[in-house]
Amino acid sequence: MGVQRRFGGLWQPWQPSHALLVIPLALIVGITILDLNVPADVHLGPLLVVAPALTASFAGPWRTGAIGLLAVMAQAYIGLHFGVLFTERNVMIQILALSVLSAMIVFFCVVRERRQQELAKVRSVAEAAQKALLRPLPHRIGPLHIASLYLAAEEEAEVGGDLYTATRTDKGTRMIIGDVRGKGLAAIGESALLLGAFRETAHQHPTLPALAAALDRSVCRYLTDFIESDRDIPEHFITALLLEIPHEEPAARMTDCGHPPPLLLSRHRVTTVPSLHPAPPLGMGGMSGAEPDRYTTDEIAFAAGDTLLLYTDGVTEARDRNGAFYPLAQRVANWTSCDPESLLHHLRLDLLAHCHGHLDDDAALIAIRRTPAPQARHRLGTFRRADGIRH
Repeated sequence: MGVQRRFGGLWQPWQPSHALLVIPLALIVGITILDLNVPADVHLGPLLVVAPALTASFAGPWRTGAIGLLAVMAQAYIGLHFGVLFTERNVMIQILALSVLSAMIVFFCVVRERRQQELAKVRSVAEAAQKALLRPLPHRIGPLHIASLYLAAEEEAEVGGDLYTATRTDKGTRMIIGDVRGKGLAAIGESALLLGAFRETAHQHPTLPALAAALDRSVCRYLTDFIESDRDIPEHFITALLLEIPHEEPAARMTDCGHPPPLLLSRHRVTTVPSLHPAPPLGMGGMSGAEPDRYTTDEIAFAAGDTLLLYTDGVTEARDRNGAFYPLAQRVANWTSCDPESLLHHLRLDLLAHCHGHLDDDAALIAIRRTPAPQARHRLGTFRRADGIRH
């Protein structure tokens, strides 16, 4: 068992990359054969160092060391074949130089592998923290069928400055989607603050304006405590859209705090639903007082079969090579009959194709479809059977 752990770098399950070992092995055999057949004044043995150098690009230190050892043995065989292994000083120098170079290559492989392991640990911790912060939305909450999509602008990141979450209350479902000014790690702290405040207070306030005022106070306190300079506080804010969907009413209510308006997909039509009285973004209430009467509620007709599409400005501000913004409402019109998962799948592919795979800002999308209540589906089925219509 100890031998297996010690030499685990040599004996591992077969992987497609292992086929690449044929290349350095073929180089060693080819260079050796050529050196044995060329004129005596031509020495190709020093080229054997190419084999371990090439192996280091795709293999670990154990396999690189094995290829280096084979290269040294091939160099020694060439000297032994010509009978000059122990008589020619140059041959011994070549063997020694090849051994030193192979050892250095193996050393750099060890350093690289340790750094890769450390980076993998850091990434695993970061991914766990990111997933804990931005938990996936449930696919079903009451009569709601939900799908979500997050595209981070920074490479190797899963979350950034955009945020969303949902919770079920006595009256229905409350959701929030927001966008912290900025992106990357600097915005994650403010995202975590707002998500935590929403999860804590969403059940405590009877109306969305009261909830928005409470969230604004939380963000203002955070900015006062953690922003280094008072002059920088006005530069930090969070646009947010609060949504409340009663399970028993064909409607939805929203409070818009400087966030892009949702889209309503209904009967093969796409309608932008702007707020009649939008409020400033969260975090700016400290300048004028975060009172509930600063916020209003807009009601949206949201019947069974309709879909609400929430998004952040990273979607609509994505540009193509000519600088044109992504026409979200126009593109969504092609997929109004899709279920939420399919809709976001099409949007993801289309958005990334529009911006050629590179987003300048984080982008988040949530698709919410109201499904018919079980009683309504049962009555509909009874009516169809009574009419003798089969579907």
